[in-house]
Amino acid sequence: LKTPSKIIGGFDMINAKDLLVISHLRKDGRKTLTDLSKATSIPISTIFEKLRAQQLSVIRRFTVLLDFQKLGFYTRVEIMLKVKKEDRDGLKQYLLDHTSVNSCYRINNGVDLLVDGIFKSINELENFLEIIDEEFTIDKKQIYFIIESVKEEDFLSSPDYAKSVAS
Repeated sequence: LKTPSKIIGGFDMINAKDLLVISHLRKDGRKTLTDLSKATSIPISTIFEKLRAQQLSVIRRFTVLLDFQKLGFYTRVEIMLKVKKEDRDGLKQYLLDHTSVNSCYRINNGVDLLVDGIFKSINELENFLEIIDEEFTIDKKQIYFIIESVKEEDFLSSPDYAKSVAS
């Protein structure tokens, strides 16, 4: 029962059944193959093969979402940085190596990097920012404190949405 893949703009997109399985995993990554089979009406062996294939292509890793405040990390920020060209690679490496950097993205529109940082305190954040200012030539820096998470990691977690995208 091979469902044809949807082709958009010359790219072979994921098929409807694959997307359905992925949406269930996005909603609850701990679902068993049996639960996935019941929810999707796809045989367990087919789901197993699909997951093994997807793990090599679209599934980058299985992980958990944490409540960082309950773990004692009370300061979360999004930092936008514009840095001199000659310092970009060094700053990227510094951010890749820093344990408080949760995610780092190269972006555009007048800035170079978007940094998602998680710190125990504002003082720890200030120390982090001081090192960046001392070690690298920063042209522009904008800091946004995350007050509350309204929605996160929810894209493609609805089986109904997955069905509509694939149709």
